[in-house]
Amino acid sequence: MYQFFVKSFLFLLSAETAHNFASFFLKIAGLSILKPFIKYGNSSKAKGIELMGIHFKSRLGIAAGFDKNAVMYKGLSNLGFAFVEIGTVTPLPQAGNPKPRLFRLKKDEALINRMGFNNKGLKHAIKMLKNRSKDIVIGGNIGKNKITSNENAKNDYITCFNGLHHYVDYFAINVSSPNTPGLRELQDKEPLLDLLMSLQELNRTFNRQKPILLKIAPDLSESQLDDIIEIVIKSGIQGVIATNTTIVRDTLQTDSVEIASIGAGGLSGKPLFVRSMEVVKYLKTHSKGRFTIIGVGGILSAEHAQKMISAGADLIQIYTGLIYKGPALIREINNVLGLNDS
Repeated sequence: MYQFFVKSFLFLLSAETAHNFASFFLKIAGLSILKPFIKYGNSSKAKGIELMGIHFKSRLGIAAGFDKNAVMYKGLSNLGFAFVEIGTVTPLPQAGNPKPRLFRLKKDEALINRMGFNNKGLKHAIKMLKNRSKDIVIGGNIGKNKITSNENAKNDYITCFNGLHHYVDYFAINVSSPNTPGLRELQDKEPLLDLLMSLQELNRTFNRQKPILLKIAPDLSESQLDDIIEIVIKSGIQGVIATNTTIVRDTLQTDSVEIASIGAGGLSGKPLFVRSMEVVKYLKTHSKGRFTIIGVGGILSAEHAQKMISAGADLIQIYTGLIYKGPALIREINNVLGLNDS
């Protein structure tokens, strides 16, 4: 039904309008009275797993960027996601980049976005999470405001970390989005280690510490990935989310003129899969499995999910795959990983 009716309708709309339309229905899907009737993406075959002191009902979650303002997580959980990563949340609300800023590449089953951390800010996220059910695992993806200089970026992350600590189960530190000017410079070794060490120090002041994961770009070299491994181990954070969107435009089937007309932004979807899997495998092999890895990027099938797990991912996330394949993809992945979860 999704492919023939829902997707056909949504793809008549602009990408961002379609997302807002879907958001409305996912809010409705989150109503508790509807939970028993929403079984489309759920699977009784999904296997739970304990990681970082958290119980995940399955290995499948929804990546950050889909539920930026923590308004859809109940509906997404009802569809069958074991965990929902909200955000990216910044201290202050911000509108993000000018529209249009989200584009479909249908031939490639991909998206290009330059959203720019559009969100309603920390206070709104806290308001939305105050009464959340504890049986939904929530990740808090945090970043800096566009107006905040890199020299002061640490303060933004600390503000969000402090504010969300009581309301989320883990944190994702986003220094890898290509859509906030200068943000990726925070992936450099010295500022990144300083940021993570500061967050860990703050984390230890709470009675219950929350796992911290670092979300990295797919465009890092092997030497940069070696630095990431060293930083993760030295700082003592729990893991890495690999990967964010890419700025690379190689191997796309979409006409180059159309790509050029779209302009800057991060590419997600099927073309990203191989690179994301390579990064996951490199991290797993060279770290000797010393930290948790969440694999994300281009997972559009149950086969992709299996390959990502085989490459070394402990958990996986989807986003663009949900847009192109619909909720059936959730069930397919949960079924396959539940049966062949090695």
